[in-house]
Amino acid sequence: MDENEDALLVDARGLRCPLPVIRLAKTASSLQGGSVLTLWSTDPAAAHDVPAWARMRGHVVESTALQEIDGTDCLVTRVRLGEGP
Repeated sequence: MDENEDALLVDARGLRCPLPVIRLAKTASSLQGGSVLTLWSTDPAAAHDVPAWARMRGHVVESTALQEIDGTDCLVTRVRLGEGP
């Protein structure tokens, strides 16, 4: 993974399940395979929902980490889009 590579940010802070995954999927649907998305989420369910969505769609979760962003603990998930279904 190239940490310097530009990734499109999907900010889902404050949204509850299933909205972070819906927002991520909507953004991904307009992008080419190989594109990278970074999701910011405060919903604990995203830790399980995003990897499950990625597997079903043929995408790869490159990293997941808890980070403080603007004073709020966020789950930051980086997803590389595959050619998936």
